[in-house]
Amino acid sequence: QVQLVESGGGLVQAGGSLRLSCTASGLIFSRRAMGWFRQAPGKEREFVAGISWSGGTVYYTDSVKGRFTISRDNAKNSVDLQMDSLKPEDTAVYYCAGSPPTTNRNQIFRAKNQYDCWGRGTQVTVSS
Repeated sequence: QVQLVESGGGLVQAGGSLRLSCTASGLIFSRRAMGWFRQAPGKEREFVAGISWSGGTVYYTDSVKGRFTISRDNAKNSVDLQMDSLKPEDTAVYYCAGSPPTTNRNQIFRAKNQYDCWGRGTQVTVSS
C-alpha cells in the first residue's frame, strides 16, 4: 500500500519558520520525483516546490523562491520543505506528492496530474 504522510505543520507568526516532512512507504521512493503543493481555502491546489529523484534539480514557484528549501533523503524515504520568512499568504494545507517512477534522474514536475500519489496534508497557519 502506497502511503505518504506529512508532518510538521502548525501555527507560526509572520517571519517565523516551519519544517515540513513527508515520509513514504510502499513505493520505490528513490526513482520518483517529489513535490509539495498547497491549497488555501477557496483556492485551487497549487505547486510550491519540486525535486528530482537524484536531488540534483529543484524548482520553486516564484512566491516562495529564496524563502523555502526542498530536500530529500532517499535512504530515509523522506522529503522535507524548510519554510523561512513565512507570510500570512503562505497559510494553506500543504500536500506531499510523488510522481510515477522515472528514468530521468533530473526530471521534476509542476502539474498536479503528473503526480500519482498524495499525502493527506498538513495545515500551516501564519498569523500577522
